Amino acid sequence: MKKHFKLVDLDCANCAAKMETAINRIDGVNSATVSFLSQKLTLDADSDRFDSILKEVVKVCKKVEPDCVIQL
Repeated sequence: MKKHFKLVDLDCANCAAKMETAINRIDGVNSATVSFLSQKLTLDADSDRFDSILKEVVKVCKKVEPDCVIQL
């Protein structure tokens, strides 16, 4: 399942790259792209576990960029 999410208050391109790397390491994620310029997250993950994977993605993003919010 592939979904797009808007990112609010993503402050730097380096943080976006760190977030993308960390999200791609999560079990069940097929691919993830974090765009600093468009402030968007594209997440492709297992359909059966998408909600639990998304919770992990939110935790990872908070660790890297505490002010960043993923609009679900």
